[in-house]
Amino acid sequence: MAEFKKFTIGATKTIQKVVKESDTALSYGSGKLEKLFATPSLVALMLEACYELADPELPEGFITVSKSAKVDHIAPTTLGETVTVKVTVIDASKVFIKFKMEAFDEVGLIGYGEHVRAVVQKDGLLERASQRERSLESKNY
Repeated sequence: MAEFKKFTIGATKTIQKVVKESDTALSYGSGKLEKLFATPSLVALMLEACYELADPELPEGFITVSKSAKVDHIAPTTLGETVTVKVTVIDASKVFIKFKMEAFDEVGLIGYGEHVRAVVQKDGLLERASQRERSLESKNY
């Protein structure tokens, strides 16, 4: 594996998003709540912040991919509110980066969790995906 600097424990990234109709539970088909921020939108925003913190630190040809995520969505956020996500590196090796994630709206904490991303070679990952795709061609479904 190529050499790159180790991730700094305690490094943080904060991003924000105004809740739009496309971010609601109704848009995800996961409920009839057309004015509330959907859990899948919260998770996606949290993972985006982790990606934005990790990937710019990697050498050319390397990326991170999600390995696992655990998120608790504990409070509702309505259409038009701003969601702020803060992620913090809490552990890191050459292969994995673990993040603490917190999300807030104007009222307070709305969600929290942990996420692990794996450092991979982009070309190798795409080749493995192509191999899996080719293996499907020989199967009759």
